[in-house]
Amino acid sequence: MNKFLCGLFSCLAIFPTFGQKTRIIDNKAIQFEITQNNDSINFIVVDTVLTQKKPVFLWCQGSRAYPLFVKNENGEIRMLGGGISNFDVSNITKYYHLVVISMPKTPVVADEKDLTDFEYISPNSEDRNEFFKADYLENYVERANVVLSFLQEQSWIDNSKLVVAGHSQGSKIAPRIAFRNKNVTHLGMFSPNPLGRIDQFIRLARKNAESGKITWEEAEKEMQEWYDLYKSANNPQEIEKNPSLISWKSFSEPQIDELVKIDIPIYLVYGTADVTSDFCDLVPLYFIRENKNNLTLKRYFNLEHNFFEVDENGVPDWDKPHWVKVMNEFVKWTNEEF
Repeated sequence: MNKFLCGLFSCLAIFPTFGQKTRIIDNKAIQFEITQNNDSINFIVVDTVLTQKKPVFLWCQGSRAYPLFVKNENGEIRMLGGGISNFDVSNITKYYHLVVISMPKTPVVADEKDLTDFEYISPNSEDRNEFFKADYLENYVERANVVLSFLQEQSWIDNSKLVVAGHSQGSKIAPRIAFRNKNVTHLGMFSPNPLGRIDQFIRLARKNAESGKITWEEAEKEMQEWYDLYKSANNPQEIEKNPSLISWKSFSEPQIDELVKIDIPIYLVYGTADVTSDFCDLVPLYFIRENKNNLTLKRYFNLEHNFFEVDENGVPDWDKPHWVKVMNEFVKWTNEEF
């Protein structure tokens, strides 16, 4: 089974409302476009009629330039939605307006022929570099706060609650939003690495050497390659030549000191077979040291980074997903009293 579940197919329709540039996509979501500083921020609200007043659930998707919708050669459209097609969306929208912001410099709806492993690959290399230049933590946080400010002013938004959650790279964006935006009331982090990003590859090389998958000499070589990459990501001259290094520098910043300063309820969830999330086992120690009890830690045994079961060799079984259960338990948690 593919990581992204297919949606139903239909056509695009124009939807004029609120004086914004909007449209209904696939009879599933309303796309909004906000123009700011000669740039556009596109996002979707997973609904077609915005009459019921509900709080916002902002989902921060993972890395790479995935479009929110894919159109095949027959013009049929399906929703990826930054991974929300894996969820029981109806359970989320029962309580919230589910919002997903499009990746920067990436079309909301992309032709299937322009995708590689679901990632949008522009035929124009300059366009591709524009994505790399926009692919950094602070930019995602600023874009999210623009969207949240807009939504806060809408009559169909209940501002008494604001849930912000993210997976993988999005689990680095979500806590920074919560740290900066005092309107956030609940924070969810799925498969996070609060130490950053690049350290997980160092740990993986060590694990592979310890398990005998590779020799220690091979592990040392791999580690040095990651050290060299990180040096390049911190070298302005190298970044100028290779803008994709911007993301490596930005998302390798440790966030644990910032995380423990957040006072709202935090839900941290990960699969035990996910090397990315190894450090999560130590996060409670930092909260205990600060005498804080606002952290809920949830482990799912023998699941990997995207919450699929793994076999005895650690290989994911795409026919055994658990995203629905993982997300529904988080939604239930957001509705508990704290």
